This record gives sequence, C-alpha cells and structure tokens, in this order.
Amino acid sequence: MVGGHSMSNSQTPRFEYSVGQLNQQATVLTDFDEFTDGFVPRFATKANPHSEIIKRFSNSGLHFDASSSYETTLLLQQGIPGAHISLSSQQPAHNLSELLDAGVLYVATSMHQLKLFLQEKNRPSTVGLRVNPGLGAGHNNRTTTGGANSSFGLWNTYVPDALELATQHDVTIDRLHVHIGSGADPNMWGSVMDTALELVDQLPDVTSLDIGGGFKIHRYGDEQEADMTDILSVFAKKIATYKKRTSRGLTLEIEPGTWLVAHAGTLIADVVDIVDTGPDGHTFLRINTGMNDIIRPSMYGAQHRIEILNDSTEQKEYVVVGHNCETGDILTTGIGDPESIAPRLLNKAAIGDEIAIYDAGAYCASFAAHGYNSFPDAQEVFVD
Repeated sequence: MVGGHSMSNSQTPRFEYSVGQLNQQATVLTDFDEFTDGFVPRFATKANPHSEIIKRFSNSGLHFDASSSYETTLLLQQGIPGAHISLSSQQPAHNLSELLDAGVLYVATSMHQLKLFLQEKNRPSTVGLRVNPGLGAGHNNRTTTGGANSSFGLWNTYVPDALELATQHDVTIDRLHVHIGSGADPNMWGSVMDTALELVDQLPDVTSLDIGGGFKIHRYGDEQEADMTDILSVFAKKIATYKKRTSRGLTLEIEPGTWLVAHAGTLIADVVDIVDTGPDGHTFLRINTGMNDIIRPSMYGAQHRIEILNDSTEQKEYVVVGHNCETGDILTTGIGDPESIAPRLLNKAAIGDEIAIYDAGAYCASFAAHGYNSFPDAQEVFVD
C-alpha cells in the first residue's frame, strides 16, 4: 500500500474504487431518519454508471436519478425497478412510452417535454416538473445549473402555464425538481430550500420535493466539503416548519453523485516521459492517461490531489500533462481556470514511476473524451 492505494494490479492506467468508501457514503444517507414524511436518496447515475457501483448502491437501499433515456434504459437492464428511477433529461426521451410502461418516474424539464408526456396513451395520472428557480451556485458558470444563464428546467415564471396544461389533461404535478448547481455551506442549502418551498406553494398537489445534487467535496487546497448530515438536518427543519405552516407534508429527494463516489476513486497512471522548456519554462511530466479518462481539469480547471508514488525525499515543481495530442490536456491547471498552468510541488519523479490522481470516482470514467487519439479507456477495478 503506497499513499493509501493498492498496488495489487500493475496495469495502468486504472481507476481503483474503494468498496469501503462507497459503503460508508451510502450508509450516511440510508441511516438518516429525521424526515417525518419520507426521504428518498438517489444516486446521480451520470457520476459513475459502473454496473458494480449501481448494484452495490441498489442493495444498500439507494434509488437512482437518470439524466437521459439511455441512462434510464441501462439502469432497467441492470435490474433496477422503474419505480426506483427518476428521469430528468435535457433531451426528450427516445423511448418514453417504454419507460412509462416500466414505471419510471418522469420529470418534464420544459413545456415541450410536458406536452410529449401528455400525448402518451400509457401515461400515468401524475408527473414531475423540473423548475429553474432563478438562482444558481457553483465554482464557475459550467457547474451552475440554475439562474438565467442555465437552460436546465422550466423557467419559474412559466409554472402557472405548466400547471394549467397538466390540469387540462387531468394530470397532477406531484413532484417538484429544483437543482441549482453545487455548494457546501448548509446556510446556502437552506436558502435553496426556502426558494424551492416558495415554488411548492405554487403547485398545490406536490407531495415530493427533489432538491437535486451538487453537494461538494474537498479534493484540493481550501475547497470545502459538504457535511451531508448537517445539510440534511437543515432540510428536515425547513420541511417540518413548512408542514406546520401549511399542513402539507413533503417527501424529500436528493441526488448526490460526486459526494457518493468521488472519494472512492483513484486514477493510477505511469510517468512515461519527462521534458522541459528550458530554465525559464516548465518541467512536464507526461503520463499515460489524460482527458480521454479525466477531462475535469481541462474543462473546468478542476483540482485533484496528485501524488508521485515513490519514496523520494526530494521534491520538484512539475506540470502534469496527459498523453492526448492537445495543448489543453493538462491536469495541473489554475483553480477554476482551464486556460492557465499551475505547477505542483511533487516528489521528484523518474520515468516509470506511478502517479495517483485522487478523488476521481465521479465524472471521470463516465465523463471524458473517450476514444480520443484511439487511446483505450482506463481499466476499472475494485479494492477493499
């Protein structure tokens, strides 16, 4: 064991997923019992749809959030009951009738999607609605899913139109989905809940409120980690107060992805070359992975802790770059700035050393430039 990672499999690049970490995170959610009218924690499947992760989370009692009809079909094929899947998609479902037959919980994210649902002969009498509440949060615009600059959800001022249309077709909007982006501060999440409950006031038949995901973790530097127990306690108090005021009990749904799986994953690669650009330039570590396996740094300027897995007592500043033929395939960018370079102080490396990229369990294997330069995907293995 070096740097907390298993050396049991020598093939690189590879993602190593910690079974213990996956179980630990799921248990925090499934053991929480402060909601009097129900609590449905869902795994945001897009974070990592590996079949072993899906199976483990299902066995632990988690339900699932799907972001496309294709993702939904994949879950159904893996034996997940339709009633345990909530579909909220930017693109209209290509097989909506089939998914409704399977009992999938459908969430319309636009007036067009609501109309498509209402046209289905086998539609149920209830439907969910995703609403853009008019505010968003995230470390940059690309991770913010609410507000006027985001296309996610029906704009909040159109809620009366959606309600009228559903009522005309004898359909009840019983689930409200609100997702703003990401954050860690319980007070911020409390404000999100206040805004969501104001939308509930406009939808008299809503019995289930889905507050979405975006619960941040600490990967690097001074990033804050969401304390899920504290946040859930804030949610529980807000919902209890709302019930006292209105006599309406609400089931809460949440959809963490990163929070459930990011810490469980480590991407292990090899240093395959070391080059420099002279005394006034940089020393680059070229590794045998990159944006075809992990694109977050190149796309967002996202930060991951990186470690050279050797016993060197000497350190040196390096820029870590991927193997793809792209100048932007850089793993050590500036914080939130994919255009910049930020060298890291790492153990002095030699060609052939292994390098670990931590907290890579979410939005890495599932979210990358797969097949670029014809590089094969990193292997995925599970360790204790």
